[in-house]
Amino acid sequence: MRKSNQDIGKEGEAIARDFLESSDYKIVAFNFIAPIGNSRSGRVTTGEIDIIAYDLSRHPNVLAFVEVKTRSSDELAAPEASVDRRKQRQIIRAARVYRRVMAVTDEPYRFDVVTILAIPGEPRKIKILKNYFRESNQKHRRDLHS
Repeated sequence: MRKSNQDIGKEGEAIARDFLESSDYKIVAFNFIAPIGNSRSGRVTTGEIDIIAYDLSRHPNVLAFVEVKTRSSDELAAPEASVDRRKQRQIIRAARVYRRVMAVTDEPYRFDVVTILAIPGEPRKIKILKNYFRESNQKHRRDLHS
């Protein structure tokens, strides 16, 4: 039986946590969900951060907000290609909430992506893309109309 995309994603997140811990990261949270705004209908919208961890290989330690992308094929596009500007904005907004709630607004931070390519019959390929995007690269919607 074929696994659902959700099952593949959850499995990938567990693999990514193990990979990060073996790469000198200290996981502090995962599947962090935060309110990030309201929809046009007035409903609260949320953003999720797959993994929040400190990169202990850096001094000072850097807080990494990590998006995990798992694919069973890279024929159409690389896994990281799905971390588009909309997804980046959601992660950035959720990270702002986390930093404010946890009182870590003065700590250095960055946005990483971990990609897992799990092609059946082949060894898994795992990559970490540090600083994959930056908050400063995002324009606010109101700035686009100026």
